[in-house]
Amino acid sequence: MNRKSAREAQPASGGPGQTFGTRERIVRAASRLMQRQGYDGTGIKQIAQEAEATLGSVYHFFPRGKQELAVAAIAHANEEFVSQLKAVLDGEADPARAVTAFSKHLAAELRASDWTAGCPITTTALGAAGRFPDIQAAASAAFDRQRELVTAKLSASGFEEEEARELGHMVINTLEGAEIAAQVARSDDPLEIAGRHLARLISAQGA
Repeated sequence: MNRKSAREAQPASGGPGQTFGTRERIVRAASRLMQRQGYDGTGIKQIAQEAEATLGSVYHFFPRGKQELAVAAIAHANEEFVSQLKAVLDGEADPARAVTAFSKHLAAELRASDWTAGCPITTTALGAAGRFPDIQAAASAAFDRQRELVTAKLSASGFEEEEARELGHMVINTLEGAEIAAQVARSDDPLEIAGRHLARLISAQGA
């Protein structure tokens, strides 16, 4: 899913009044570029330029090169996403309302990027997971963490453990697919429709 930090149109330094260290700039640049171009479409030299860092600095922090950097980029993107998801879940007592609100949030962010900034985890992992087990493991762990947040919200709302776990999978998997469809269609509809129907499912299961 999309990540606010990865789609912000600002320099790797973080914009006015905010400065990041060299490693952080490199990771953020890699996340932004891989989000838009994928793993294979992004080169180390381009990452270094985007981060305003030298190639030597990139290899100093990531001696295994782009593969190691992709793992860090996925972790960074997921931290941003989890923070956003948690804020929305904590802001709504009703899990059905929370899912609807989050689907609208994702749609608004995707629209703000002119439909170019999809999920950095998916775009990074799809082209590389089959070749690099550590990238696949990082992406899998990221999605697990997202599902855990939704599952915990549902459990706290009275759902049985197994039902909450399965609904947590349903929510994250559905929103992930809806985000891809929204990006291709350049439309809010896939995400907003997914959010509404997920909310109905949660409400029906919790009745």
